[in-house]
Amino acid sequence: MSDLSRSVTNLPPEQVVIRAKCFHPTGNFVEFKKEEVEQSIPQRFEKIARQYPERIAVKTQAGQVTYDALNRAANRLAHAILALRGEGREPVALFLEHGVFPIVANLAVLKTGKISLQLDPSAPTNRTAHLLQDSQALLIVTNKKNESVAREWAGGERLLINLDERESNLGDQNLALRTPSDAHAYIRYTSGSTGQAKGAVKTHRHVLHAVLKLTNDFHLSVDDHISHIGRESLGKHVFEALLNGATLYPMDIRAEGLVHLADWLIREEITSYQSFPTAFRHFVSTLTGQEQFPRLRLIRLEGEPLYQRDVELYKKHFSSECFLVNSYSAAETGTVCRYFVEKNTNITSGHVPVGYLLEDMQVLLLDEAGREVGFNQPGEIAVKSRFLSSGYWQRPKITGEKFHGDPDGVDQPVYLTGDLGEMSANGCLEYFGRKDFQVKIRSFRVDVGEVEAALADHVGIKEVSVVAREDRSGNTRLVAYLVSKNHPAPTVTSLRDFLKEKLPEYMIPSVFMLLDTIPLTATGKVDRRALPEPDTTRPEMDTLYVPPQTDIERKLAHIWEEVLDIRPIGIDDNFFNLGGHSLAATRVVSQVMKQFQLEIPLQSLFQSPTVGEMAAAITEHQGKKLGEEKLERVLAELESLTDEEAQRVLAEQSRTEDEKGRNE
Repeated sequence: MSDLSRSVTNLPPEQVVIRAKCFHPTGNFVEFKKEEVEQSIPQRFEKIARQYPERIAVKTQAGQVTYDALNRAANRLAHAILALRGEGREPVALFLEHGVFPIVANLAVLKTGKISLQLDPSAPTNRTAHLLQDSQALLIVTNKKNESVAREWAGGERLLINLDERESNLGDQNLALRTPSDAHAYIRYTSGSTGQAKGAVKTHRHVLHAVLKLTNDFHLSVDDHISHIGRESLGKHVFEALLNGATLYPMDIRAEGLVHLADWLIREEITSYQSFPTAFRHFVSTLTGQEQFPRLRLIRLEGEPLYQRDVELYKKHFSSECFLVNSYSAAETGTVCRYFVEKNTNITSGHVPVGYLLEDMQVLLLDEAGREVGFNQPGEIAVKSRFLSSGYWQRPKITGEKFHGDPDGVDQPVYLTGDLGEMSANGCLEYFGRKDFQVKIRSFRVDVGEVEAALADHVGIKEVSVVAREDRSGNTRLVAYLVSKNHPAPTVTSLRDFLKEKLPEYMIPSVFMLLDTIPLTATGKVDRRALPEPDTTRPEMDTLYVPPQTDIERKLAHIWEEVLDIRPIGIDDNFFNLGGHSLAATRVVSQVMKQFQLEIPLQSLFQSPTVGEMAAAITEHQGKKLGEEKLERVLAELESLTDEEAQRVLAEQSRTEDEKGRNE
């Protein structure tokens, strides 16, 4: 065991106190015993269905179903699947809209010992085609609403079952099949943001262990009403309800939006809300401050960085009987650690920690060479446990790259998450975001999560997402997408001034784009692929636009527009407020020297940061034109500068100017 994991034996006292308050007021909590992980999901579900046959298992806007009815419906479909395909481990694709149908189908597939694969009927056709081809599913379960499209996907290669047209003579009793706990339960495909989606394979043991931790840490019981935001009908957040006798309330935020979420939470007496932090921010932004959520006892967030301001929103809008929980998890690991927050919890940094390790989980933090780092040092999060995913479906090469054998020789493989984090000496993990979001900006390494956290502190900003994009010259730049709290929105000038107090120059975005909303995926995460291309229009600034008047001003404005890729640029616009930086400054000065054959010091843009001021300086020195040979030499030196060298030259020139001023 690493030193990082060895240091963690118990939760700190303040975390223990908050966790102990998470009981449902009725106190009807039954511990999920560790030995119950060594069974199948259907075994546990059938036990719950026998105990609570008349309780509501799932409730949607379209209707509700009891545990007994849900179990019998799943049994009928399971018999139909076996009649068509017989026994054997193979994927079965579920082509069904959000709601009760995919939950019935998923349970049925698991009862047959086969492997569930959920398809979204609203997904792009190329994604559906990839999932079907990659999984090699030979059976599609659908219903009347989706049958025509599903039949096209089935073609002549796959069989089809219509949930609405099953034979009435099929039995509705539990099957006699017994599935081992290490058998595959379902395949969950990634979003495919960095290439074609790959499917993480979950075993029954993996899912049951995740449900065990959710049940025991949050004291989930038959009296809980558990929300499920998004379209995913497989996984721990469905089964945390169905394997405990609670009621599951699915909500499709893509179809229903978040405007009426508060009314829904109150009306349905939801006790446990779970989503990504972005969806939570969207939800809270709809609140007036007059709402009360008397039954809500848990707000659980995971999957994205959580910020200090999010905790302030929780404290503002929810009662002292409701607790906030930040978690770290991945499809391949399940939940790794948790951090409990109550009204008195003081968050001292911009990021909210993801907390302390759960039992059966270990964390290693690795540098770029794969070596372990110590406390308070950033590194890639690697998770070690016997309850990990069993790898990627039909991807042995990628599985081998991401899942490593246990270095200690015990049956506990290590998964490389691709996420960055840092562990404090008392065992508290901070999550910084994806390793992919560590980008190089003009030779400097930048964590976009740190930039997002800084912008999130601005009082006028409601939502923010920062991405790295290439400009027309092939240079990487930061683009900040913002949703304003108020109208008018903060100007680019004010945003840059705000960030100068928090971040070094190279971490300040070059472009700020105001949006009405940040696009979300179906599950409530930021959909970075749907963020628009940066706009080349002049941003809203503190200065009014004044067009160039003279020939020199027009030539200068054109140079600035080409370098900064912004149009139009006025004579009073500040170069740096338009997104200019030291490397862009060298390009402007180089072009100015070529155009006017004058030697312009690099620092001139700091002394004359507007077109008007630079034009005045050029007019003043027009009689001092450079010879061809010296111009070529100066240009060659200037254009060979790296960003770091340009910054050093600027600093040296600044010192020279300061010394001149003192001597005078």
